[in-house]
Amino acid sequence: MQFSIILLHLAGAVMLLLWAVRMVRTGVERACGPALRDALRQARGARIRSAGVGTVLAVLLQSSTAVAILAAGFAASGVVSVSAGLAILLGADLGSALVVQVLSFDLSWLVPALILVGGAMALKFEARGRILMGVAFVLLSLHMIGEATAPMRQSTLLPLVISYLRADYFTAFAAAALFTWLIHSSVAAILLFVTLAAQGVLPVEVGLFFILGANCGGALIAVWLTRGDAVEARRVPLGNLIFRGTTALAALFALQAVTFPAHLFGVTEGRQLVNLHLAFNMVLVICCLPFTGTMEKLATLLIPDRPAAKAGEAGDLMSRRTSALDRTVMRTPGLALASATRELLRVGEVVEVMLRPVMDFFDAGTADQIRQAQKLDEEVNRAHTEIKLYIAEVNRGSMSAAEAQRGIELTDFAINLERAGDIVAKNLLVLAQELRDKNLRFSRDGWSELAGLHNRVMANMQLALNVLVSSDLESARQLVVEKERMRRLERMSHDRHLKRLQSGMPQSIDTSDIHLEAVRALKEINSLMASVAYPLLTQSGDLLESRLARGAAEVRAPALA
Repeated sequence: MQFSIILLHLAGAVMLLLWAVRMVRTGVERACGPALRDALRQARGARIRSAGVGTVLAVLLQSSTAVAILAAGFAASGVVSVSAGLAILLGADLGSALVVQVLSFDLSWLVPALILVGGAMALKFEARGRILMGVAFVLLSLHMIGEATAPMRQSTLLPLVISYLRADYFTAFAAAALFTWLIHSSVAAILLFVTLAAQGVLPVEVGLFFILGANCGGALIAVWLTRGDAVEARRVPLGNLIFRGTTALAALFALQAVTFPAHLFGVTEGRQLVNLHLAFNMVLVICCLPFTGTMEKLATLLIPDRPAAKAGEAGDLMSRRTSALDRTVMRTPGLALASATRELLRVGEVVEVMLRPVMDFFDAGTADQIRQAQKLDEEVNRAHTEIKLYIAEVNRGSMSAAEAQRGIELTDFAINLERAGDIVAKNLLVLAQELRDKNLRFSRDGWSELAGLHNRVMANMQLALNVLVSSDLESARQLVVEKERMRRLERMSHDRHLKRLQSGMPQSIDTSDIHLEAVRALKEINSLMASVAYPLLTQSGDLLESRLARGAAEVRAPALA
């Protein structure tokens, strides 16, 4: 019974640690997501600079895996090369080790202050407060792990397990790698092992095997998460896994041949493991950074390019998907409109696929990538026509007034999706091609503004598609609020751009027309997406049919007086 309680407390503490690490990461992403992506975008060319950027990002995000996913995405879009992505990941792993180094100190005295300040900030600045609260919960969870594992030192079973793992080093290595992969956080795994060692539960000689295994398992996480991504995206984490896995295994076998001087790495066993983890990652950067180009070639051999599509063959899976319009239910208006809604959702997803890589194309898109994205507009146009004709044919049958109104709303949204697709294909992607042809680049501030607007439009597009399917009133209200917010942000971006022009900033002058047109296009796409909320809000009484009704009455009142 006592052992079950200990395990329950330990499991709860570990879960709090995992949640707290994730809380810090998501807080940083929300607070300065565009800036982080901009920093990663600049990490190209020089290996040392790329590794440095990866280190900083991992410290901020408290996750080398998050940096790996970002780097893989940029590699897929051509923003960074595979070798640059590998340099970023080597630096990110070092940054993750630095995070463990800081969190391993006894900072429990900071917990009340972090909770107090973080809680207060969360009321006004949610993301920043989330960061401080997350750090506080990390420290609190480590204290809980220490308390939960303290009774284990008197366990009669523990010495047997430790004795087995001390003799079977490869099982200890594999178990730690598997555990790290399962919890999807190398930081949390290393902190857990260090805390166990500090409590005297985990001997340092077994802890060494665990640390090496956790390093290998941490690299495996990104490989697993990117398994369905583009070829270039998969090569980056694979190369990192080969680097880390090979080095970790070499160190594991070396420990069997020589006696490890653990006393040189610290006084306590916990400190020795922390310092070993940092030393391992420093050695990894120094030894592997010069060979990122060679590893890129090896990763290309292991994950070769996909064969080019044959002429006349559809280039994208979205274009080959079967239409959701079911002609067998056209005499049942309710089912037919549900069928049209599913098809509209698919069209919205195609538009989303077109819009998502636009910022990557602005930065380093190839002519072929831009053409492939523009081809998707043909699918949007075809589906838009089919939806309109389908609903028109359904309308010829017997329908209730509510069903007829729903048919009109779906048709209107189909028209808006088609217009959004045109804006992406004929405005934004054309601007990306122009930027590429003229070899121009946005200013740092201009890029940050565009990236922020693009991220907001992508989020609002998801919200609009959710409203289309669920008819959720609260989400519809949020869409209208976001439309007004987007209008203000567009105006602010316009004013800031004019100030940059007045200051004579060369990059802003060269890209002025492209910047302003891109901002207007993003605003218009956002407005088209928000239109799905109007019928729902009008029906609920949240939105007047004429926004001038109240104002006109107020104008007439003085005249009558």
